Amino acid sequence: MMITPRRKLPPLNALRAFEVSGRRLSFRAAADELGVTQGAVAQQVRALEDHLGLPLFHRLARGLALTPQGSAYHFDITRAFDTLAEATGRLALKPGRVTISVTPTVATRILIPRLTELRDALPGVELRTIADEDLPDFDRDGVDIAIGLASPPIPPALEARLLIRQEIIAVASPRLVDGLSLPLDEAQIRTLPLLHHCQDHWPRFLDTQAPLPGAQFSLTTLALDAAIAGQGVVVAGRAFVAAELADGRLVQVMERTLRVEPDYWIVRRRGSPPGAASDAVWAWCVERLSTG
Repeated sequence: MMITPRRKLPPLNALRAFEVSGRRLSFRAAADELGVTQGAVAQQVRALEDHLGLPLFHRLARGLALTPQGSAYHFDITRAFDTLAEATGRLALKPGRVTISVTPTVATRILIPRLTELRDALPGVELRTIADEDLPDFDRDGVDIAIGLASPPIPPALEARLLIRQEIIAVASPRLVDGLSLPLDEAQIRTLPLLHHCQDHWPRFLDTQAPLPGAQFSLTTLALDAAIAGQGVVVAGRAFVAAELADGRLVQVMERTLRVEPDYWIVRRRGSPPGAASDAVWAWCVERLSTG
């Protein structure tokens, strides 16, 4: 495809006069919209036709009609002006705003505890966080970056990096297992209250098909809160309990671990318009949140 050098492009005012005239099919109506005289619009369009070396309009007694070449050119010019308007609108609206979609567990256990660190590292960025279990439709939802469960192969329209591998462990409050010698065996675990959540790994973790009683939670993060409060034992990703294991609010109660998929990936639309804020948040998340 041949690309015309920018220095050979027609003047922007002439293109604008043509775009409005082609949309309104009237030099008078175009002049009213642009706030100039009808003669100025007609002169700009005539200059554009001279520049291109072909007629763009049929001048009729009661208005204008696009020639076949003019109609095709008008379609492309309108699309170009729409792209310019969208780009300018995004920049003028919130140049430093980045919208990130994350699962509730990633939000509460990994991202939110590090928001102060992110603000210190990227002081000009305003982060808007959406909690959603599913990866978004980037065009429809207005999302710049997403963190969620995904399995290769990643669709070619998306750029993705592995962020968190799912290594499942059993944890509980030290108060719940006070007096017991760790690690516990499976028989001891079954004497304790079990906490279940939306990603219920207990059957695979204990390699059983038998019903496992215990409190049910719709979100993993709620089950983890219950475990911290001493309400039972929960199985969850090591990455989501790393802080509590480090400060002693939770302890790993079995040696057994379980590797499950899918993993958590950070994803964005490939070919997204470059933006300093969005690129900076992407790079920060890859560097600071990755346990993969």
